[in-house]
Amino acid sequence: MIESIKLIFQEHKDFRKQIFMLAKSDLIKIYRGAALGWAWAVIKPLMTLFVFWFGFTVGLRHGKAVNGYPYFLWLVGGFLPWFYMRDMIQGGAECIRKYRYLVTKIKFPISIIPTFTSLSHMVVHLFLLAVGIAGFWIMGFAPDIYYLQIPFYMLLMFLFYEIWGLFAGMMAAISKDFLNLVKATVQALFWLSGVIYNVDTIENPVVRTALKFNPITVIAGGYRKSFIYKEWFWEDKIELACYAATFIVFLFLALWAFKKLRKEIPDVL
Repeated sequence: MIESIKLIFQEHKDFRKQIFMLAKSDLIKIYRGAALGWAWAVIKPLMTLFVFWFGFTVGLRHGKAVNGYPYFLWLVGGFLPWFYMRDMIQGGAECIRKYRYLVTKIKFPISIIPTFTSLSHMVVHLFLLAVGIAGFWIMGFAPDIYYLQIPFYMLLMFLFYEIWGLFAGMMAAISKDFLNLVKATVQALFWLSGVIYNVDTIENPVVRTALKFNPITVIAGGYRKSFIYKEWFWEDKIELACYAATFIVFLFLALWAFKKLRKEIPDVL
């Protein structure tokens, strides 16, 4: 395991310039050929938010204000990180197959591919985050001291999904069935992760605690703590411990996959 960690760090050090160049290239590919270009980074999320706001507020009439904030802004708080996480759950699993030519033709380090993929999606997330903060401000909720912890949750999110990308990307490169499984679970993860509901309101304590092992739940809840509930990340130590446990498990899985599959993937692809 230690040797794998050293190799991954060395590859990132040696190819640090290429990481940013490929992240830029990956970002350009996302919106290439679209007349509205970067506007789609805002249009698509806004359409999703509108559908859920309309469904719960107008249709089901359950969209009440939360902690003094309109329900729409409560949705924004959880959806902002979800868009990045959704893209990385599937995009991380697809990344090595997507860039197979780097692996098969020029022997590019496999550990780098999830990194620049995650970076390109993070740029989109930063753009959306800026739009979201502006929206809160326009509606009369100016940034406050709790916004300072948003970078902390962003870092947790980026690190976890880079590790996920390494593990899932290598597994999906070996088995297309694994990739299909990931695609099939994205929607289920959305409904099981507290993106559109507050996990803390679940009455069953076992279910409530189990959901805290879900990184999506922790990150979406963390953004809402910053935007809506005004709570610090260290106030829920159990949540942080659960997140750390999940992170360590996937770190070992990623290192295992890297050690076992790294040399086989070019031949399989």
